[in-house]
Amino acid sequence: MSDLIFARAQMGFSLAFHIIFAVAGIALPVMMVIAESLWLKTGDETYKTITKRWARGTAVLFAVGAVSGTVLSFELGLLWPEFMKWSGSIIGLPFALEGYAFFTEAIFLGIYLYGWDKVNKSMHLISGWIVAISGALSAVFVVTANAWMNSPTGFKLVGNLPTEIDPIKAMSSPAALPQVLHMLIAAYAAIGLLAAGVHAFMLLRDRQNEFHRRAFGICLALGCTMAVLEPISGDLIAQMVANTQPVKLAALEGQFDTMRGAPLRIGGLPDVEKAETPFSIEIPKLLSFLAHHDFNAEIKGLKEFPREDWPPVLWVHLNFQIMVFCGIIMGLVSMCAGAIYLKTRKLPDHPLFLKAVVAISPLGLLAIESGWMVTELGRQPWVITGILRTSHAVTPMPGLALPFAMFFLVYIILAVVVVVLLIREFSRSADLQVGTAAAPAGEVSDHA
Repeated sequence: MSDLIFARAQMGFSLAFHIIFAVAGIALPVMMVIAESLWLKTGDETYKTITKRWARGTAVLFAVGAVSGTVLSFELGLLWPEFMKWSGSIIGLPFALEGYAFFTEAIFLGIYLYGWDKVNKSMHLISGWIVAISGALSAVFVVTANAWMNSPTGFKLVGNLPTEIDPIKAMSSPAALPQVLHMLIAAYAAIGLLAAGVHAFMLLRDRQNEFHRRAFGICLALGCTMAVLEPISGDLIAQMVANTQPVKLAALEGQFDTMRGAPLRIGGLPDVEKAETPFSIEIPKLLSFLAHHDFNAEIKGLKEFPREDWPPVLWVHLNFQIMVFCGIIMGLVSMCAGAIYLKTRKLPDHPLFLKAVVAISPLGLLAIESGWMVTELGRQPWVITGILRTSHAVTPMPGLALPFAMFFLVYIILAVVVVVLLIREFSRSADLQVGTAAAPAGEVSDHA
């Protein structure tokens, strides 16, 4: 049992660390090429400077993400050999495609970083878009493999072994599209608002700094748009979970009894022993509507399933509540930003609004981390839903405490290095004045 705990802890910590760099690799290149597109359109050197700074940040985050991603690939084989043995022939295709996307991203990132004076402007911009698209495709293929673990398809079971394998059908599992959309939109929202918070902080110190004003406009436009769209993908996820993983849905909401017109619970602490969720605020029939678009639809409770098949209900519920809370706050601030812009046609730059953006800027990453906890913990005790239990997939190798401690130390060192490098980049640009003469406050980011 201790080996299982350490294996899960090491894999969980590795995933939690890597996902930060993965989502940055999805969103930051998009912001980078948007800034370059604005430079080519307007001729304003401010946007070129922003582009180069974000390109250097992309390179740093890409390098560390490559290291942590490589570690994860080894951990899959070393910590979970039975899982890889069982599923390798099924999900090998999306992992192979992810490798192609990764190498494409690396090649064109090199062209982008070192090709400013070596290729024409159009080709340079195209190389940047290829970096952005490749980063998104890497996420698509990995999330597709994870979606298959949640709703396995594309094979037939014969004696508990997969036969008649169809990798394309496996990649098209019921969970694939909802999870991919949810992950991509979350990445753009999280990184967009995180970067917006950094530039908002700098603007609070220097309201006339054009570098930070224009960078803030780009980040805010991307982050707010995606934060408002995220509930749509969340609706698709809710319906998918209700149809393919009803026990996870019950754990998400602390729903112990099967009932029609089930309420949506806000807060609460599920008590497994008493089979109730005290301290929650219940909105009548809303869970049934969100899960099936029918206020009187039946929602299966946890009692419908064997106790040994329940996920850790309390942790699943709490992480789900954290994710939803973060998403709601991000969405409200984003709608506020949109309303201000539609009314004034200027960049929202009131000090109170800037402080609000700074305050919510970490919530996107918190939502992503808690969302992945919901995805992975909610599938337990299965590593492949309904087919292979996590306890049966773990390595028989003893002594996992030492490698866990070593990897933990390595990740801490990498995190410190990244933070130092990024702080250095931002501190160097704090007083940068580039481009055209400073315009009045609120009038310098119309292109964003």
